[in-house]
Amino acid sequence: MDMTNAITIAAPRTRVWDALNDPETLKRCIAGCESIEATGDNAYKIAMTVAIGPVKAKFKGDLMLEDIDAPNGYTIRFSGQGGVAGFGKGSARVTLSAADEGTRLDYTVDAQVGGKIAQVGSRLIDGASKKMADDFFRAFRREVEVPVVSGEAPGPVAAAAAAAAAEAAVNADVHATAKAPTSREAVDNLMVQA
Repeated sequence: MDMTNAITIAAPRTRVWDALNDPETLKRCIAGCESIEATGDNAYKIAMTVAIGPVKAKFKGDLMLEDIDAPNGYTIRFSGQGGVAGFGKGSARVTLSAADEGTRLDYTVDAQVGGKIAQVGSRLIDGASKKMADDFFRAFRREVEVPVVSGEAPGPVAAAAAAAAAEAAVNADVHATAKAPTSREAVDNLMVQA
């Protein structure tokens, strides 16, 4: 299975690079990830639960970062065992470049699976893999674009969300004020009814 895609993240390249190298950030963004532990320089153990069609298994594996060119990119090599469910192995090349809106992240994944997982069919595997990648990068974008407490300006997405929330609050307040009669109007309405 080969997969290539790109996303734009509204954050500086150094911030995106730091997040790509932070195990806790990655753990929060990988669906089903239970742990990522450093085992050496640029080497990690990972445990996660993966579901592809009717096959659901707990995988334990190794991640290795290679070809590191900070803050421009690296290659992740991975291999994992899911017991009777099978195995997965492969690599992903991630590159970062400047974009008008922030940072462009390109990735190319090359992976192979075997065992029971391979028996569910390549279309199902490809669909599940694409969904996992899309879910990861959507979560990663949200994680990186959120403003930090140190006073850093929020990314455009966070700023737009804050502006929309403020506008909704103002509109709700204006709407409520327009609907509620003043005390003088209430008295006049009572007098008319009498």
